[in-house]
Amino acid sequence: MFYTLDIIGTFAFAISGVLIAMQKRMDVFGIFIIAFVTAVGGGTLRDILIGKTPVGWMNDLNYVYTIAGAVVISILFRKKLNKLRTSLFLFDTIGLGVFTIIGVEIGISSNLHPIICIALGTISASFGGVIRDILCNEIPVIFRKEIYATACILGGITFFVLRYFNLKEDLIYIFTALMVISIRLIVVKFRIQLPKIYHE
Repeated sequence: MFYTLDIIGTFAFAISGVLIAMQKRMDVFGIFIIAFVTAVGGGTLRDILIGKTPVGWMNDLNYVYTIAGAVVISILFRKKLNKLRTSLFLFDTIGLGVFTIIGVEIGISSNLHPIICIALGTISASFGGVIRDILCNEIPVIFRKEIYATACILGGITFFVLRYFNLKEDLIYIFTALMVISIRLIVVKFRIQLPKIYHE
């Protein structure tokens, strides 16, 4: 299930990257690059930080095939995805929940402290989007809009709380992903934001 989650997250984030790239009117090569960095950027940074090289996607071409498939599907069915903002939000949120779990699990397998595991989950989930936004000449959503990385942190905490009570692994994955996704849905629906500090 862990590997399946990774592929699902990769696919979801790749589509969110494609949608952003199409909004920016990029060519096919640009679309693929944005999809690629969105899907594996966070995981690549995570693996480098823990000294896991070559990074995950270099050892398994299924990730590359998944991203390429997401690009092709998104381009072919772009007219079906006419509500780009809704579609982007949906796939971005799914990817956020899935990659939070993956980052935390990889931290645990590396025998790292729970706080570091949660940080790795947050990096895995959000930094692909940071790279995507920078390449698309946008201020990363993690720094300017509704609660984003905070949802990953709360999801990581949920993961360890459920693990403490010895729940089955599959249930931990499901509840953690639902926690992250639910937080994102709530904060967007009610426009909840962290306080901003301005310098006058």
